[in-house]
Order: sequence, then structure tokens, then C-alpha cells
Amino acid sequence: MRRLILIFGFLAVLFAFAGRTLAQGDEIVANLAGGRVIIQVTRDGIVFGAIDQPLEAKSVPPRVAEMDLNHIGIFFGASEWQVPAAPKPIRLDRDVPKVYTARPQSYRPPGAGETDLEQIGVGYLEKLRPLVGQLHSKIDLQPDEPLLQIVVIGYGPNNYGPEVWVLEYRVEQQQVGTAANYLQTHVLRPRFEQIYPPEKHEAHTIVEVHFPNNLQVVPLLGLIQQNDPRIAKLRGSDPRFAKVLETIERGQANKASPEDSADFMRALLPLLAGKAAFIEGTLGETAGFRWVVPPEEPIERAKKEEGKDTDRPPDAPTLRRKPNPNP
Repeated sequence: MRRLILIFGFLAVLFAFAGRTLAQGDEIVANLAGGRVIIQVTRDGIVFGAIDQPLEAKSVPPRVAEMDLNHIGIFFGASEWQVPAAPKPIRLDRDVPKVYTARPQSYRPPGAGETDLEQIGVGYLEKLRPLVGQLHSKIDLQPDEPLLQIVVIGYGPNNYGPEVWVLEYRVEQQQVGTAANYLQTHVLRPRFEQIYPPEKHEAHTIVEVHFPNNLQVVPLLGLIQQNDPRIAKLRGSDPRFAKVLETIERGQANKASPEDSADFMRALLPLLAGKAAFIEGTLGETAGFRWVVPPEEPIERAKKEEGKDTDRPPDAPTLRRKPNPNP
């Protein structure tokens, strides 16, 4: 699949990710989230499930935040920060209640990102900057590994339809003076990658994102193609599940029943997760966000914006792929 990628800022100095807490001594501590998210766009909604894959002893699970009326975000990487002497950590999924402006500026220069997505990305960038700036020891990251990754799921403006984007935040470090063990750390503007909808005439199927990207798991599509025993058991257990699987195999997952797909995901996730924690939710263009399997921790919902983006002109520059009128 050809993917549209927009890179903001300059090339970063990247390091190898060792799966450790990002701090030393009395510095600020970043607790990391790892795992996978599986997304199915259905006939009238979006179904997603996320499975926790701890990266360290103090890992946090993938967390979900409602970003605006039409988008949610699933957070991986450095999504929780503990400031020395602070009683509670800073969580990017809940301590950034507003990163989206309901009425963004109407003009965008050529080549700029979609207004709503860019404002979401820059909003989290502004939250990250003072936190990352407190990291002065060398950060170990894998090549091309982001510090923070947000999977954004939702619906584009002007009847664009369902979309999935990956926002990645990378960092660069520079030595300060002659102190070799004291570094300045800067977070770069986010990179946006659209992974749904597919290009015209390409299959509409399951979308899956892993963090880190070398996570050793077989994607769901691979399990379906291999007729994995767990998949075969689900297929034979309920004719509705067999129909959902058939639409996925035919590249028409977007024609599946949202209710049947949600039930299929609910039955599938425990088989894939084993003893790991998992969550499941749905998102509809009019129905909004709903939990199917909520997180075990208390849920703190972000405040929704009043009103929608009504000021964006129909001919404004866009990075969104044009939906296929004949999927």
C-alpha cells in the first residue's frame, strides 16, 4: 500500500530502543506503553481492539483518549511521565483534555497538513516539549523509533468518511558544552502517516499497528490466511463470525455488520491476548465512542468540544486520500 507521509521539522538523531524507563537518577521518568491495535472499518462504524505488550517492569497499557467529536487516539511509547517529587504521573491520554480547536483557521498553505489532524498533533507536541526537555541523559532508541506514537481513528470532515492515521514523535539530543553526560533533548514536530482508507481499487481489510514495530507477533491477517486453529474455531462457532471473516478475506471488511464485527473482536481478543490485558471499543460517525471492553483502571473521559468544524472551506488543501466511491 502506498502511504501518504508528511514529515515536519528536520531529520532527527535516532538511537536504539532498549525497552527501559527513559530516565536516570533524579530526572523525569517516562513510562512506556507497548502492544498492538487491530482496527476494522465496518459498514456503519469502526471497531478496534488493543492488546498490552509490556516493554519494561513499569510499563503502562495502551490507553485511549477522545480527541474531538470525531476522533479517538490510542497511545504507545512514552505516554506517561513521572516528575520527581510529584504525587501523580502526567498522562497524555487524560491530562491533555483539549488539543483541538473546533474552528481552526480557514486557510492552509500548500503542502500543509489537514487542519484538524495538525492541531491534534501540535497540541500533543506542545505538551511533550516541557517533559522531553527535562531528559538530559542519553536516550536509547531503535533506528527510526518514535518516542511517542498515537494511532488516530475517526472520521474526516465534509463527509470524508472513516480514516486511520499514525502520529509519530521523534527526538534529537545535543551535547551541551563540554559536559559529555549532559544532553539537551528536543522533540520534533510529528510525522503523519495515513493507513486508512486504502488506495483506490485496493482491498478494504483489517488495519493493524504494532509498537514497537518489531513486536514479535503474527498479524491477524496472517492468522486468517494460515487458518490458525483459533481462527478456525471462531469461524465454526458462529455463522456471524464466519461471515465477518469472509468479508475480510474478500477485501470487503467495510461491508461487514458493525455489531457482528464487534462481537467477533470480543471473542477474538482473549485468544490473541492470552494472559495480557486488552480493551475494545467502537466509534460511529453519529453514535460516537463506546467501550465494549473498558480498561481495568478508572476511565476519565476528556471533555468534548461544542460544535464541529464548520469553517473549513471545501477546497482547502488536504492530505486525506479521496474515498473510493465504488469500494
